[in-house]
Amino acid sequence: LVWLLVLSLAWLGPALGGEEEDGEMVAEEDDTLSDELGEEDGVLVLHEHNFARALSEHRLLLVEFYAPWCGHCQRLAPAFAQAAAALRNESSLARLGKVDATAQVALANEFGITSYPTLKLFRDGNRTHPLAYTGRMDTEGIVRWMQRRASPSATLLQDTDTAAAFVGSQDLVVVGFFKDLGSEAAQVFYEVAGEVVDVPFGVAEAAELFQAYGLSADTICLFKKFDEGRTDFPVDPAQGLDAAKLTRLLRVHSLELVMEFTNETSDQIFSAKIPHHMLLFLNKSSSAQLALRDGFRAAAGTFRGEVLFVVVDVTGYGADVLPFFGLTPADAPTLRLVKMENNRKYQMDQDAFSDTAIRTFIQAVLDGKVKPRLLSAEPPEDWDTRPVKVLVGKTFEQVAFDETKNVFVKFYAPWCSHCQAMAAAWEKLGERYKDHEDIVIAELDATANELENITINGFPTLHYFPAGPGRKMVEYKSARDVETFSKFLENGGTLPEEPPAVSHVPPRQGQGPPPT
Repeated sequence: LVWLLVLSLAWLGPALGGEEEDGEMVAEEDDTLSDELGEEDGVLVLHEHNFARALSEHRLLLVEFYAPWCGHCQRLAPAFAQAAAALRNESSLARLGKVDATAQVALANEFGITSYPTLKLFRDGNRTHPLAYTGRMDTEGIVRWMQRRASPSATLLQDTDTAAAFVGSQDLVVVGFFKDLGSEAAQVFYEVAGEVVDVPFGVAEAAELFQAYGLSADTICLFKKFDEGRTDFPVDPAQGLDAAKLTRLLRVHSLELVMEFTNETSDQIFSAKIPHHMLLFLNKSSSAQLALRDGFRAAAGTFRGEVLFVVVDVTGYGADVLPFFGLTPADAPTLRLVKMENNRKYQMDQDAFSDTAIRTFIQAVLDGKVKPRLLSAEPPEDWDTRPVKVLVGKTFEQVAFDETKNVFVKFYAPWCSHCQAMAAAWEKLGERYKDHEDIVIAELDATANELENITINGFPTLHYFPAGPGRKMVEYKSARDVETFSKFLENGGTLPEEPPAVSHVPPRQGQGPPPT
């Protein structure tokens, strides 16, 4: 697990592997199918002829629209079947079904299916307004999401005994105190409770409960068995509750002030979607390094919600993410701040671990006063003699923006299957143009090298840098075969059937603007 892959899965979701785009639907529907409801591994097998019957017989029906060739669908299938079995075992009203969207074209068109897998919840036989699935794509996530919709989203707490038992039942619970459970604010609370399925929600309107918990007005209380123990979010009587804002507040304050990066906490860390992460890399076997956590923690409260503080053990679970930061265990202790929108990393001085120094550093980064620390691998000795030139961070600028050359660059990740699939074509392209004076074919490992003004969000990404002034960059988005590549190059960085998407890359800091 490299940190980049974790970020891709958690942050970018569908863009980098959460879904697969719709392929061409060529299968014909089988007109001999009846309305009987068959099953595979406890999952209802649905098609045009039995879909209406399934809706009429099952009050809560979660349907997966899939494609047989889709790798993401294949990986989801075991978890989906296990979730179906778990719901059946607890006699839940909820059932799971699946539709082969490549064969059942009418259903796919009816529900606007354009990527796979797509999950939709049908409630009380309503066919026209299904609810999009918003939970995790694993067994536990599916079960919890369905359980929350099969029963009231929040438990009614009627007296101090039931409230105390509920508050003490889990490490983290949310209770909404409302003078009127029929109010608009209470309805928003129920809506949020239906979505945040990994935390128990309760509601209370009894006057004795307001008194017992020291409240006089509508308030959302987050009870937790760590940090400050309780966080209150008063309901603004004029503005009421905003579902998105409340969800974010609960996500942020549900996390410990300082998290440790482990297998168990990684989902929490990324699902909060906090825009910056401040990381303390240390060796937990060293008592001197462990002591650094005190200053780290003291600085954390100032930036809650804006910066998430995370401790990474370089000899434990965190060892796998070290290459993403260009680190080894011997570099600990050290600090890095990551800007999550573009994976830019900022390095703090090694000898400054006080809470004051940490706060000053973070504020300087947020104010744009600190330059990012860009990774660069070392170039191979023969990097510029190969048919495909091997670029790294420190050589990219001089090659890509050489005004005498037209440079075509593949940005790739070593683990990316799509990159591996086009590798042979790229090598052939390099061989074809190795003797051309003004054309350079190159590649750059974007997981080991970072560029100041170019952010790579998917793999492979292909950019063409034409000769001449202006620091132009053209993104290539057409077929990935040698002949189409050649046509693109011979035509000066464009294809007749589609205009190029041209942008300008600003110069590195310290350089002047490009000539006009």
